[in-house]
Amino acid sequence: MFYIVEVQDYVRVEPRLFGLKTSDAVAKQLQDIYANYHDKEIGEVIGVISVQEVGDGIIIPGDGAAYYNSRFKLIAWKPELQELTYCVVDEITNFGAFMNLGVMKGMIHISQTMEDYVSFSSSGSLLGKDTKRILKKKDACLARVVAISYKGDQPKIGLTMRQPGLGKLEWIKEEKQKSVSAIKKKAKADKEK
Repeated sequence: MFYIVEVQDYVRVEPRLFGLKTSDAVAKQLQDIYANYHDKEIGEVIGVISVQEVGDGIIIPGDGAAYYNSRFKLIAWKPELQELTYCVVDEITNFGAFMNLGVMKGMIHISQTMEDYVSFSSSGSLLGKDTKRILKKKDACLARVVAISYKGDQPKIGLTMRQPGLGKLEWIKEEKQKSVSAIKKKAKADKEK
């Protein structure tokens, strides 16, 4: 889920930015600080939205930088349990698929890809035994976040598509069309009674 986070903190502005207007120097330094930044509480920082306030600077002896008490807004994405997310298959392996969630990557175990016995095919795709459904690289999907682990540098996100209304977007469309056809068929049968 995307969040706007307001932060108040001292921002260490490096001497290379001293020629800029103070607010611009703080904004530039924040862009550098929060590039590829991830925090368990905040999530994955997408970018700095704005700098609201820049206070007076202080200099600490022995450090050539200046520190400015600043208030600023960030936009971040933090996965939430049970959240639905659109994703694209990045890689298929013999144990599942790695999914690109846009901001981060997630993993879906082979047993969670569809309601069927699934096997890894020699063509590098996942194949459903009875349904003959195929999941391959670059397929667009809708999945649910079912696990989040914060061990290590980046969070690990576990996904499932084994619930009604989830899966490859083509499968969802097919299921919807089947449901609409069944409803029309039943309405027609009821009308003829």
